[in-house]
Amino acid sequence: MAEETQPQAAAAAPAAEAAPEVVAAEKAPAEVEEPAVEAETEESAAVADDGGAVEATGSFKEESNLVADLPDPEKKALDEFKELIVAALAAGEFNLPPPPPPPKAKTEEPAKAEEPAKTEEPAKEEPKVEEPKTEEPAKEEPKTEEPKAEEPAKEEPKVEVVAEAAAAEQAKEEPKAEEAKPPEPKTQEVTAEEVTKTAEAAAEAAAAATSEQTPAPEAEADAVAPPEPVFIWGVPLVGDDERTDAVLLKFLRAREFKVKEAMAMLRSAVLWRKRFGIDSLLEADLAFPELEKVVFYRGADRESHPVCYNVYGEFQDKDLYEKAFGDEEKRERFLKWRIQLLERGILSQLDFAPSGICSMVQVTDLKNSPPMLGKHRAVTRQAVALLQDNYPEFIAKKVFINVPWWYLAANKMMSPFLTQRTRSKFVFASQAKSPETLFRYIAPEQVPVQFGGLYKEDDPEFTTSDSVTELTIKASSKETIEIPVTENSTIVWELRVLGWEVSYGAEFTPDAEGGYTVIVQKTRKVPANEEPIMKGSFKVTEAGKIALTINNPASKKKKLLYRSKVKSTSESI
Repeated sequence: MAEETQPQAAAAAPAAEAAPEVVAAEKAPAEVEEPAVEAETEESAAVADDGGAVEATGSFKEESNLVADLPDPEKKALDEFKELIVAALAAGEFNLPPPPPPPKAKTEEPAKAEEPAKTEEPAKEEPKVEEPKTEEPAKEEPKTEEPKAEEPAKEEPKVEVVAEAAAAEQAKEEPKAEEAKPPEPKTQEVTAEEVTKTAEAAAEAAAAATSEQTPAPEAEADAVAPPEPVFIWGVPLVGDDERTDAVLLKFLRAREFKVKEAMAMLRSAVLWRKRFGIDSLLEADLAFPELEKVVFYRGADRESHPVCYNVYGEFQDKDLYEKAFGDEEKRERFLKWRIQLLERGILSQLDFAPSGICSMVQVTDLKNSPPMLGKHRAVTRQAVALLQDNYPEFIAKKVFINVPWWYLAANKMMSPFLTQRTRSKFVFASQAKSPETLFRYIAPEQVPVQFGGLYKEDDPEFTTSDSVTELTIKASSKETIEIPVTENSTIVWELRVLGWEVSYGAEFTPDAEGGYTVIVQKTRKVPANEEPIMKGSFKVTEAGKIALTINNPASKKKKLLYRSKVKSTSESI
């Protein structure tokens, strides 16, 4: 969901930090890590067996999400983090800013450009009209000023301009003696009084308006509802939900319990989710059938973490590659699909309860993955950045299988730039060691057949609840497996020898003395290109045992997987 998020991008296209990956052969170097010193001894021993390159870092153990189990400094950091989140919610820091109105700005520009031109013309005309008006009173003023200028000056010095204007108008009206104009001086005198009254009224109105407006913000503030709760992966950031601590601890651990940095990361992640439209993305129809083989969830590891497989070798299909990365629109769709798949996986596969499983294991198959350079490069980098910044601490273990030699070399170069915590989560295995490496973390019955396990969809005989037994057949030796059976029953079994090149046979021997041994499967040599899994069944009428014999003539040891079950007659096939 953050140092682990960087993983996504390898020849195959791992893009998964704390989150699953995307596609990117190029990212291999970024995620690859040099094994930790403690782990090198054990892993190097595995490499020495047959030259298979297997590298693993020091074992990573997930921390507890129970607050009671946290050290005091971490408890304190969690409390401070919660306080910052509450303050941020109150300040609206998790809200997107209102969108700017760029369209309106563009349409107003031409209008603004025209306005100055129109206003300039009347500006030129006004002075011409005003000049004659100002000249006339200038000539008449000398006549009226001598007798009347002093009186208003003594009585009302503050209203001199008004008095002079009134005297001038009266002087004009007397010689003209027009009937229609006598009332004008009166109305003008009244106007002068009204002006003062109006000014006083306006001042009172303004004071009243300000007094009314002053309490308004207070009333509005009182009426403001509490901030809406913010959720991430269905978990509220504040409140009494027990899952909240698990989510917040992910951000704190991603930033080494530096509270301010964790807060910045959380704020950024919430805002990104809103901009990216995660809620609506969950319901969008973005996938096409071919992508179901590229990234998928299958089973769980030995600690119950869900397992996500990334098989970028599928992009060898040129049509599929073009369909996913052919142009910018297709690449954008692929990115959204990858984020959608991750979000759906988090909601359906993980549990943020204090004792729940809230991280996953990722298996990235680098076999036949796309080259480092290609149309997928840009979207891979973008995906890696998004996963690293917004999905912290979602990876419990990341296993790279079928790793080419150049990828390991790139890992050695990049590992100094990765933290020990990140390196501790990465494991790398060559093609020869890939199945064995997977089995350390995932039981064979949970591993798909294509990766060396026994899991098959729609298997009529066995399920993931039927455990598998693992054996090692030493070089130039024989291994015999005996399975007891009861009378009137049917025994079914399946086995697989990784790499085959062995001889295999099966026979039934009754418990009764003097009984005859029945050859169920004639011994034959099984080549390397044989079907991955050998199945068998036998209906018995008396108690006895089935003996499966595997002879390994090679000079190298072989890994043998098998399981069986006995059915009653009514269940027999």
